[in-house]
Amino acid sequence: MPKTGMEPIRRKALTDAAIEAIGARGSMDVTMSDIAGRAGVSPALAHHYFGSKEQLITASVRALLSDLRADTVEALRKARTNRARVSAIIAVSFSEEQFSDDVVGAWLAFYVIAQRAPDIRRLLSIYSRRLHSNLMSGLTPLAGAHDAERIAEGAAAMIDGLYIRKALGTGPARHDAVALVEDHIETQLLEIRGRTL
Repeated sequence: MPKTGMEPIRRKALTDAAIEAIGARGSMDVTMSDIAGRAGVSPALAHHYFGSKEQLITASVRALLSDLRADTVEALRKARTNRARVSAIIAVSFSEEQFSDDVVGAWLAFYVIAQRAPDIRRLLSIYSRRLHSNLMSGLTPLAGAHDAERIAEGAAAMIDGLYIRKALGTGPARHDAVALVEDHIETQLLEIRGRTL
């Protein structure tokens, strides 16, 4: 008989194991057995909970997005100014958990599979819209809607680019990645202030 209350724990273990396995491999070239072994459960149980590897991968993307959203909400709750909101979003994007080798590798593998998996593509589009919206919430009062749009697009592109460089082993350390994006934001805001003087 299955233990009561174990399903959410095992589901979480399986999504964590999928992210770890995909991130370590850098591709979707993993099996349910690989993932189940990392999670400490049988492949049959993994299939019972998720049905297929594709469903487990979709659940894993959702889990990553859920964690990122929770971290972002908490960071924004603590931000006291619009500029602090922007910094909080950048810091969360490069947090120790989000910018770990396995998570970065998994993100990139998910982007690759999104080209032929509509559910994954939709979830990654949600991430992109959320990042943009969160950046705009802090930037618009500081720069106006038009300039905020441009700055937010640049910051999002830098974040994505730094993830790619990290996956290739050529990217900067976490703190340096934060500094690069912060420098982009601050340079753009200084330029706007200069135009209004």
